Amino acid sequence: MKVNVLVLGVLVIALISGCNSTNNSSPNDSGCNSTNNSSPYDFNGEISETVLRNYLSKAVTHAELCTHPDYMQDGENPCIDDDVRMLDNIGAKFIGRAFFRWGGESSFNHPGFMRYAQNMIRRVHEKDPDVIFQAAIFEAVSNEVETVSIPPYVFKKFGMPVENRNFDYVSMLSTDGRFVNHWGKGISVPDISKMEAKFWLYFLATKYINAGFEAIHWGQVSLMAMNDPDLYHWQKLLDMVRDYAIENARRSYVLSDAHAPEGGFKIGSKLLFDFHSFPLRIKEDTSKEMAGILEVNYHDAIYNKSFGGIAPCGWKTESLPYLVEFDNYGISSDPGNTVSGSDFVWGYDEITWFSLKSDDEKKEWLEYAFNWLNETDSNGYLQMPTCRMVVDGVHEPHKFKANKKELCVVGTGLETKIKQLWENE
Repeated sequence: MKVNVLVLGVLVIALISGCNSTNNSSPNDSGCNSTNNSSPYDFNGEISETVLRNYLSKAVTHAELCTHPDYMQDGENPCIDDDVRMLDNIGAKFIGRAFFRWGGESSFNHPGFMRYAQNMIRRVHEKDPDVIFQAAIFEAVSNEVETVSIPPYVFKKFGMPVENRNFDYVSMLSTDGRFVNHWGKGISVPDISKMEAKFWLYFLATKYINAGFEAIHWGQVSLMAMNDPDLYHWQKLLDMVRDYAIENARRSYVLSDAHAPEGGFKIGSKLLFDFHSFPLRIKEDTSKEMAGILEVNYHDAIYNKSFGGIAPCGWKTESLPYLVEFDNYGISSDPGNTVSGSDFVWGYDEITWFSLKSDDEKKEWLEYAFNWLNETDSNGYLQMPTCRMVVDGVHEPHKFKANKKELCVVGTGLETKIKQLWENE
């Protein structure tokens, strides 16, 4: 059985205890810090395995909740006000993918861009101050980054002379051309071994921490480590980000995770990340049209493979806890037909495939996946889909949302099922 120390009445106690804090809060603090040691979500300066698991057991993917409507990258996001209600209703504690950029870096030049994210975090924390928000730093940078100036504190942190200049796109890329224009002309994978790439990644992390994000998803680390086989540069960057969090994060710590296709990343016995994450990797079940199942050892699925070792906070684990989510990446050239052994499910990405099911089928499959994971790997947690972009090849890209239908124009009503599964656990 999974470690989950849920205590009845915790929310009431947390609200009564108020917003007193014993840590050095950032001047940009977005809410109150929990000091109630009886809370199953209490942490400060580091996080225990038990508390981490409690958060992962109540994790959702809610893409771009904190993105200003003028800068949405996954299409319009209707019902934002109802999102706040829904997340509180189901008891979500970890809001994944709430903020990210995939290109579009000039957004950081607009003062309201990060202010909107900070205000959205504050709105949710007014209802539940324990909630963790996750921002994502993906394996993509565009030439638009050259519109953003490098703050003096970035140069100083790396022991470099302060310069009055913007970020340099080309200097972030591998000199041998690997993954240059990998995502299209002018959009490449940054090379973590390059100082300019570390400048940019550190800058993003500090911006997010200042806004109130307490978790960062680092995407496909293995791509960015193209010239960092020993993970030296990744370890250095993560240490610097954690140092910044001690003085500036809401509870003096920031959780880091990344896609772990081979089980994770570690140097010796030390794990680089606080937890792992990966797509569900749904296998097509050809006995029934559009059916799918989960299976250990299918494709590159993470089930029963998450590395063990010493976590960044010092505790030892046989297998690091991880999240699996409904991934999104588009559709194949032949949607609706099988593409055996690929990332696609019947020609669709995972969340689009899921969205095409009937309401009853969605509830049934979500319960199946939730129970299968509980029975198969006690270290895995299903990240519930509450908001994600879908691309079905027929309609314009749009958001899949779990909200109640009567309260949201694109709602699917899945929130009731999510709440039921969590409460029954």
